[in-house]
Formats: sequence, C-alpha cells, structure tokens
Amino acid sequence: MFNHVSARIVFALLLAVFVFTCWKYGITRWQISAIGMLLVSYVVLLVYGSYFIQSNFFVKSLCKGDTGKKQIAITFDDGPMKDFTPKVLDILKTEKVPAAFFLIGRNIQGNEELVKRMIAEGHVIGNHSFEHGFWFSLQSKSKMISDAEKCDTAIKEVTGLQPKLFRPPYGVTNPMVAQLIKQRNYHSIGWSVRTYDTNAKSAEGLLQKTLKNLCAGDVILFHDWGQHTIGMLSEFISQARKRGFEFVRVDELLNIKAYY
Repeated sequence: MFNHVSARIVFALLLAVFVFTCWKYGITRWQISAIGMLLVSYVVLLVYGSYFIQSNFFVKSLCKGDTGKKQIAITFDDGPMKDFTPKVLDILKTEKVPAAFFLIGRNIQGNEELVKRMIAEGHVIGNHSFEHGFWFSLQSKSKMISDAEKCDTAIKEVTGLQPKLFRPPYGVTNPMVAQLIKQRNYHSIGWSVRTYDTNAKSAEGLLQKTLKNLCAGDVILFHDWGQHTIGMLSEFISQARKRGFEFVRVDELLNIKAYY
C-alpha cells in the first residue's frame, strides 16, 4: 500500500538522484524546475493524504464494509445537540434504524440524557474529540491525546462505556493523528459517502445526492445538527429500503468492537 512512509522513500530517492546529477553535471534550468516540481508534487500528495481519509495515507481508516450483504450504516457527527439530536433519535426509533453517533465531548454536558438515550435505543457511540477545534490535527501529540482522553472520560462517565471508535475531526489525518490512534488503540472510522449535509440547499437535493450511487457496505456521514438532514432522513431510509438495503450499526458492518 502506498502511504506516507513509502512516499517519503520514493521522493527521497528521486531527490537524491537530482542532487547527484546536479553535482556531477552542474545545475541547469531544467534540473531546478524538476526539483521544484518534485517538491510541489510531494506537498500536494501530503495534502491529499491528509484530507481524504479513505486514502489510508497516514493511518488505516475503516471507510466501507464488505459483508457480502446489501447492508449500509448511518453515522452522525458533532452531537449531542438538544435542539436537533432528539429529532434524529425520534426518526431512527420510528424507523427502527440503528446508527452511530460520534460525539464532541464538550457537547455532552447538559445533554447527558440524550447520550443515555442513544445507548438505550441501540445506537453506538464514538469519540469525535472533546473540543473539535479547527486546528485539532496541528496540535502537539500530547495535546491531541489529552483531548481525546477527555472525550473518552466524558462518554464513560455517562454511559459506563469507553469508545474504541474514533473519527478524526474533519476527517483530517497526519502522522500525529496516526500516533494518537495507535497509542489509544482506536479504530479510525471514515466514510464512503460524504453527504456535505451541513451545506445542503434543500432536503430534496440532499436526498437525491445521498441516494445517487449508494452501494452495499457504504458508511454514510451525516451531522445531527443539519436541518435538511432531519428533513430528508425518513424518506432516505424508506427509499434505501425500497432499493433492498438493510441498515446496521457501523461496528456490525465493519465487524469490529465498539468499546473496550
């Protein structure tokens, strides 16, 4: 698998070749341009690997199931939120659909009953960091680990369960995030369908976008504070079922343990 380690080796070897040719034959305009292109390509590759969690460039993330069955999993990020999460839970309860909720630790305070309800109604809970700061992935490893531990503690205090599922904020990974996941022994959970529901213009548009290319094994990313998500969720479940899909929890779809 081509990842950041193999990328560093390849680019280091190519750079060494360029340096050697410069030393042996002198520096030419072509060589300067080639070295510049090489460095730019490396930076672009790092950005791509950081932003696209499915690339597994820095750390292996589980983004799609392979059960041999027509099963899919719904996941929600950023809750719990008192004005929105209950509506999502009501729909899931009515439709008898299990889901995964990746919680922001600081949102738990004051919403403890919602977290308890998630567990009572058969959903699974994962860690989505405590602060979910914009610069989470650029913090030092120690601060990152402290943040994740704080979220684990907040979840365990309410549920008695310590999550093994971790979704990096914004889905951004890098070597420090990889070390966090390894040290905390998390399963890094990505997605195969990113709905961009928080930027949706309408519930109908979001519905059609999410249904378009839906495949067996898909892990779908929603946010439980998206108004249009709430507006289309029941219809999405109905339409997906008409197409033969079965909804299961993400830990079942991926065949992994959800808690320690």
